[in-house]
Amino acid sequence: MASATTKDHSHIEIDDINEESQHMTEKDIVEKDMAPLPGSSIHRSSSRPQLDVSGAAIQGNFEEKDPAILLPNQTDDISHLALDIGGSLIKLIYFSRHADRQVDDGRKRKVKERLGVTNGSRRSYPILGGRLHFVKFETSKINECLDFIHSKQLHCGGMDPRCWPSDAPPSENAVIKATGGGAYKFADLFKERLGVSIEKEDEMNCLVSGANFLLKAIRHEAFTHMEGHKEFVQIDQNDLFPYLLVNIGSGVSMIKVDGDGQFQRVSGTNVGGGTYWGLGRLLTKCKSFDELLELSQRGDNSTIDMLVGDIYGGMDYSKIGLSASTIASSFGKTISENKDLEDYKPEDISLSLLRMISYNIGQIAYLNALRFGLKRIFFGGFFIRGHAYTMDTISFAVQFWSKGDAQAMFLRHEGFLGALGAFMSYEKHGLDDLMVHQLVERFPMGAPYIGGNVHGPPLGDLNEKISWMEKFVRKGTEITAPVPMAPPATTGLGGFEVPSSKGVLRSDASKLNVGVLHLVPSLEVFPLLADPKTYEPNTIDLSDHGELEYWFTVLSEHLSDLVDKAVASEGGTDDAKRRGDAFARAFSAHLARLMEEPAAYGKLGLANLLELREECLREFHFFDAYRTIKQRENEASLAVLPDLLMELDSLTEDMRLLTLIEGVLAANIFDWGSRACVDLYHKGTIIEIYRMSRKKMQRPWRVDDFDAFKERMLGSGDRKPQPHKRALLFVDNSGADIVLGMLPLARELLRRGTEVVLVANSLPALNDVTAMELPDIVAEAAKHCDILRGAAEAGGLLVDAMSNIQDGYKENTPSVPLMVVENGCGSPCIDLRQVSSELAAAAKDADLVILEGMGRSLHTNYNAKFKCDALKLAMVKNQRLAAKLVKGNIYDCVCRYEPAS
Repeated sequence: MASATTKDHSHIEIDDINEESQHMTEKDIVEKDMAPLPGSSIHRSSSRPQLDVSGAAIQGNFEEKDPAILLPNQTDDISHLALDIGGSLIKLIYFSRHADRQVDDGRKRKVKERLGVTNGSRRSYPILGGRLHFVKFETSKINECLDFIHSKQLHCGGMDPRCWPSDAPPSENAVIKATGGGAYKFADLFKERLGVSIEKEDEMNCLVSGANFLLKAIRHEAFTHMEGHKEFVQIDQNDLFPYLLVNIGSGVSMIKVDGDGQFQRVSGTNVGGGTYWGLGRLLTKCKSFDELLELSQRGDNSTIDMLVGDIYGGMDYSKIGLSASTIASSFGKTISENKDLEDYKPEDISLSLLRMISYNIGQIAYLNALRFGLKRIFFGGFFIRGHAYTMDTISFAVQFWSKGDAQAMFLRHEGFLGALGAFMSYEKHGLDDLMVHQLVERFPMGAPYIGGNVHGPPLGDLNEKISWMEKFVRKGTEITAPVPMAPPATTGLGGFEVPSSKGVLRSDASKLNVGVLHLVPSLEVFPLLADPKTYEPNTIDLSDHGELEYWFTVLSEHLSDLVDKAVASEGGTDDAKRRGDAFARAFSAHLARLMEEPAAYGKLGLANLLELREECLREFHFFDAYRTIKQRENEASLAVLPDLLMELDSLTEDMRLLTLIEGVLAANIFDWGSRACVDLYHKGTIIEIYRMSRKKMQRPWRVDDFDAFKERMLGSGDRKPQPHKRALLFVDNSGADIVLGMLPLARELLRRGTEVVLVANSLPALNDVTAMELPDIVAEAAKHCDILRGAAEAGGLLVDAMSNIQDGYKENTPSVPLMVVENGCGSPCIDLRQVSSELAAAAKDADLVILEGMGRSLHTNYNAKFKCDALKLAMVKNQRLAAKLVKGNIYDCVCRYEPAS
């Protein structure tokens, strides 16, 4: 999820392999200065070489769910570089390739064949695995930009820079896409220094193309901003057009957007950002635009503006709806006062100017929206720069003039519009027809703020990241996040210094951060959701400050234990200790950033926080912190599994089903993500704790729908219901949870003729079992059970000859298969709007979903409705969650059965 700090370089990652490590982002978002241009269609350049897809092959190993496509016959240089060269900043985007080994995974291939999953694409050309990086430089230092391009040999084709010698010549026909005034001004310099030609792209084309992409592809891209409060707005991409895009640069352009490539500039005004900066510079002597904005935060415009109350003796003019504080005349009070310019405070002047211009733009924008019957108004541009008070004033104007019928909306990634549009002007850029569920936004260390400052050079390898994190100040258990400093106070390692004082809200605190967009074409919406449009995975609302503070405390208190486990998983080396310390500092800085501005990384839920922690671990190369613990607990649980299966087989049908559900609930106690459960581990062995937990399984449970589930499974009286066709079992923890809880339940379903699909994490998270680990666990369990063995063989889990498996029970091998699929994520929770293609395929024939564990059935999805029968099973291992969600206590159990909607 998130980041606590600011850098000068970011990237959108086009990731058709599922990376296990995250990469540094270092770009502060900046807005483009738009010149008014007539509308036109987006131009697709034909100068870019075509891809040779002959001999194309999937490249990647079995751990990767979305492998890259290798093009062995591609010889042409493919330019994946685009720039937006403005008057003050250069925004650069470049594409880099992945290089991965090819490993054949027979088990996974067989499961995919059974489920009908292919590696095909909806596109007629492949998407290259890699990343789209966003970097920026000051235009006055354009030579630094050229040096950067040359050092990575981006002008030679944009491939993996490690594959190019430093003196590699560019292609004879190499071109770079660019927009902005600098595309004309510096064309000769690019040709002289790099030997490449600049192909100019229309600024407004790029702006609209970038906006359309973001609004369609990013779930929480748009937000409103009133009185300091941000609220994210879900935009239905099928109902996006038409809308009004208001770009506030030096002047203002108002663009009516009717579709992709269909837009028209319908209005504008010459009173814009240039007016504010020009008058502000003359009247206040400020040296920069950001300084003028910061000055406004301390201002009082009532000393300069004539208010309605000044005219009416401090009273409202309620008859026409004007409050006493409404501005009647900007700068009007100065007329009647015998004062010179130096008698007024610069901060008051700055605020009066800001309100005058913002209110004017907001009014004109609303009137144009009214003129064309447009429901949505999006604002962006150099003037806004993520400044909270600017957004507030524009929002107030739109609300005032529309009498609340319209809202001003802003874009989280607005600074990317022009550069992204230039990139998309290439043919076959790979971003067409993207769906919102195929993009995952993550926030590695250093995710930039919206704004205009450049704070330092991009960081490269892991050691540079760690060195940067070591510049944080640690005071006892408190970790202080770095504050972005304006040049020349940059440190050279990311451009940050520690704050000089605490408790002061810095000027950029309310700005939003811009993350990394991972493009994963294989992600799909879970087909069994009853209503995907209204589905909200998070159960806990972190907009409540009390909830936010509580869960931050929980995560902070668990941090030291997590670091110990992570370091131990890497052998306790000095390098592991150093990385562990850097992880702790980075994650604490994430939490500090979110406590400062909860909306910094978009709409925030508990699931996002838990995923952030896992992503942060991977960023510092801790890929499976609980690996050793999981192995030990799996072995201990498998040792007692035969006795449990014999016990179950001795029971009547009714008692066996109850005992199985009790076993799942009892085994779910093993959760290293819960402080209460970690304490239990010090009081006994895994088997002792499991047996103790089972003995306490007394009904009724806090949420107890077992009888309804039992009737669906076994029927009542003479009525015997049909067994489910296919059950999806979303499993949770390793050890007793999977071995003694969910596997025996899966076995019972198989016995009844139901196909079973075990759904597990794609990547490790805490002690959760992964899809890669499950086949080996099933294989060990199958040594003691013919039901599991036959089903595993039918489901492709036992591909290799298993001569060492001894014959167990003499029951007939069932024809129904037991399969394993990955869920598409690496978090203790799951967002069913983004699941793997394997899981989506498996769901098409499923009529029973079982969600097990706190993360997947309580923290998320407790309120989710499905088209099929659903059973949610969990032991509540957090007192606050128990009290809030089920009005109970810690260790209460949830057995929630919901028939098909």
